[in-house]
Amino acid sequence: MLTKRIIPCLDIKDNRVVKGVKFLGLKDAGDPVEVARAYDAQEADELVFLDITASFQKRKTLVGLVEKIAENIFMPFTVGGGIQDLQDIRNLLNAGAEKVSINTQAVRCPQLIAEASSKFGSQCIVVAIDAKSVNGSEFIVHRKKLQTKRWEVYINGGRTPTGLDALEWAKKAEKLGAGEILLTSMDYDGTKDGFDIPLTRAVSAALDIPVIASGGAGSPKDFYALFSRTAASAGLAASIFHYQEYSIKEVKEYLEERGVCVRL
Repeated sequence: MLTKRIIPCLDIKDNRVVKGVKFLGLKDAGDPVEVARAYDAQEADELVFLDITASFQKRKTLVGLVEKIAENIFMPFTVGGGIQDLQDIRNLLNAGAEKVSINTQAVRCPQLIAEASSKFGSQCIVVAIDAKSVNGSEFIVHRKKLQTKRWEVYINGGRTPTGLDALEWAKKAEKLGAGEILLTSMDYDGTKDGFDIPLTRAVSAALDIPVIASGGAGSPKDFYALFSRTAASAGLAASIFHYQEYSIKEVKEYLEERGVCVRL
């Protein structure tokens, strides 16, 4: 049985860790290097670093900051934000990232996924999908009106709708060579109401590659619901870890007690 991963996330703005709700109302959550070191000490399975304003501001990821963090941690490290081409990916891998996360440019130029996977290996190419629910199509079953669920892909740090269906885009990303999907529910982000189970279930069931679920974790119970009700390979969270409501160890121990395979 594959172990489920617990992954803290550093959303970076102006060289600081920040956290908001549904991508809005960002609040300071500390120095990136110190926060990263704390998660390394807690033995998090991985760390994700997202420069959340890089694409919107049309600039590169903060490579210098990536280097500082990489020098201070010993766990797998994924970096995203502002990636435009193969050279950007090379720069981040050389700076210490083990994987890169591509969102906006993957949508604008899907061929980048295939080129990056071919050049660097699919294992280090993560396609990030920020998804928001929209009205689906209606149909009638036994005289009852039902509605299908749909989610739209957003880019530029959640600012720009694309018209793309999140489930179909995830399938395409996998075919192009993505080795993993980082799936964030914009509706649940920062709410602490639990992960978006319908979204995560739909995407993870349709793919053969790992899916990291993000958005909404508020307690260890939410991670258990995620792993018991979906095929997600990992749960990513920020708020509950940044503000020390729960530790990585507490979440893992809760899961192990309930039969979920985790690395302790």
